Parts: sequence; structure tokens; C-alpha cells
Amino acid sequence: MIRSVDFAAVARSIQAFLAARDAPVALIGALALQCHGVSRATADLDLLTVQSVRDELVAFLEGSGYETLHASTGYSNHLASGEESRRVDVVYVDPATARQVFDGAVVREALPGLEIAVPRAEHLVAMKVRAIKNDPTRRFQDLADVQALMRGADLDRAEVRGYFDREGLESLYDEIEASL
Repeated sequence: MIRSVDFAAVARSIQAFLAARDAPVALIGALALQCHGVSRATADLDLLTVQSVRDELVAFLEGSGYETLHASTGYSNHLASGEESRRVDVVYVDPATARQVFDGAVVREALPGLEIAVPRAEHLVAMKVRAIKNDPTRRFQDLADVQALMRGADLDRAEVRGYFDREGLESLYDEIEASL
């Protein structure tokens, strides 16, 4: 398991790189869920930034010793090996989505020594719903995260319902509502 201090150091390095390019970055994934009171073990660092820096960020990570496992328009996955393996997954969004996510994000101390933007719970749900739509094998883990967010966070249920509707997953939303 990766120590928190390692996550923080990696995130700060990426933050500095992106700040030099006036590109925002937000924490997503399990560490962001923890900022909303949902605990889940993780072995990777999940970040969100704008599409316009994708090529530069991939090159930066490769120059920092990371192997790129996958890179597409919307995602890249990287792995650094050493004493402890560290995985970094990045989601790249268009300017309109970035504005929406970053306008609602709050800067929090996500880990000791790491202050970073964390999206609203509703936006984390939207990402989970999109992940389920794109990869149905993620359904049970991601639905558990959504259910935990809906149980613990004060979020806009109509907005959340809209994310499920947009992806054609209305019945999954109904299942979660029924379980609460």
C-alpha cells in the first residue's frame, strides 16, 4: 500500500507542473471520496484537469519516470515502479465541464501537506455514473461509492438523478434510492 505522504508528494509535483501552465487540477477517486466522508482503500492517485494539457502532462509524467499504460483523449494511466509502485490516473475534460467542476470545487487539505481542489459530491457521482456506463465491470464498486455519497453527503438528488438519466441508467438510480 502506498503511504499518504507519497500521494501528497506526487500530487504536489503535478499541481506545480499544471500551475505553471495555468491549468487547474482536482482530486477525484477514492481520496476525493474520503474528503466527503466516504472511506475506501486505494492504491492510486486520481486527478482531473483540462484536455488542453494532456500531451504536456503525459510527457511530464514520462519524464518523471512513469510508464504510460494508456492514453486517450479523456484519460491517461501511468505507473512508476520503485520501492513502492505508484499509479496516477488522470481524467481530462473539455473547457465547459472544467468550468462546471472547478466552479463548484472546494480546496481542502486532502492529505497532510496537500491542499487541492475537490469536486462537489454531485460531480463525483457524475464521474462514477460515466465510469459505469463506459465499463460495466465497475458497476458494483462505483455504485457502492455512489450509495455512500448519497447516504452521507448533503447533495442535490435531482441533479444526481439527471446524471443517471443522461447515461440511460435510470434503473440503477432507482435501485440506489430504494436501498436508502
